[in-house]
Amino acid sequence: MSNIKTRTGIVFHPDYLKHETGAHPERKERLLSIIAHLKETGMMEKLELTEPRSASPEEIMYIHSKEYIEKARRYSELEMNLDLDTVLSRNSYDAALRAAGGAITAVDTVLNKLDSSFALVRPPGHHATPDRGMGFCIFNNIAIAARHTQKSGKKRVLIVDWDVHHGNGTQDSFYDDPSVLYFSTHQYPHYPGTGWLDEVGTGKGEGYNINVPLPAGTDDSGFKAAFEEILVPAALEFRPDIVLVSAGQDACNNDGLAQMRMSVEGFSVLASIVKSIANKNCAGKVAAVLEGGYDLDLLARSVAAVLEVFMGKEVEEQPYEVSPKIRARLDEVKKIQHEFWRL
Repeated sequence: MSNIKTRTGIVFHPDYLKHETGAHPERKERLLSIIAHLKETGMMEKLELTEPRSASPEEIMYIHSKEYIEKARRYSELEMNLDLDTVLSRNSYDAALRAAGGAITAVDTVLNKLDSSFALVRPPGHHATPDRGMGFCIFNNIAIAARHTQKSGKKRVLIVDWDVHHGNGTQDSFYDDPSVLYFSTHQYPHYPGTGWLDEVGTGKGEGYNINVPLPAGTDDSGFKAAFEEILVPAALEFRPDIVLVSAGQDACNNDGLAQMRMSVEGFSVLASIVKSIANKNCAGKVAAVLEGGYDLDLLARSVAAVLEVFMGKEVEEQPYEVSPKIRARLDEVKKIQHEFWRL
């Protein structure tokens, strides 16, 4: 099958490099490695680069409390860390505003002119809860972007989180909300300790939170099975108006902060599945926002693999077989989610 070319963009700003974290795993070299790889491979000239604006405090308040936003600003000014993991320097608050703005910008470009976009931002966001920053995250970029999408007139938002860590902050933001379907694959048990399969939402949001907690050592086949057997049928039933991706590439084998065994090519498969959902429901409109990924080479190549799919590269269908342990876990998730979706 011939490749179908689509208009794909990236969102980036040098201010993201001003979030100084020293020798921390979440460091500016992550973005520098991605940009360098895109230039070296010739991909950069095929992508539409958009400069993001900063999110306003009012837009941050779509998700976060006014008190927490002020705390983040003050701690950044004083160069005080939010917690043991979450380092703040003098420019971190401004970088975080622009990271949230980057996610918003990615959504706007997809809604207005592009088919797909990837916001190459930092600090990341999916661990940030409405009133707390944690896990390297200050503001929840993807959650803010989801609310911005809805204020732009799109009612139903699908968030796919393939970061190796559970996006507890994103889950908290929409736990009682049936207008946002949150789907997460993640290593379990692992940081932050949330994301068990019985966390399905509450009230009107019950069933709109799908967690697939996978054991350490899961490879491409386990992720592909989770996406094809659980995400796809639920998403097609949900019928999203846009698809957002919390794109952490830290499930890669040898990433360093987890024990999963995904390959770089595995991210092409996940991106292809997500793109097919978008093609069937919302004219291919998909916006990804960078989360984790800490091996510089694996991160750069994984992001490029996702972008290639967004740009139209076809991924060949490959049969897969999962281990009995992973099959049992997927069946557990299906049994719970079958109450809400036709899986």
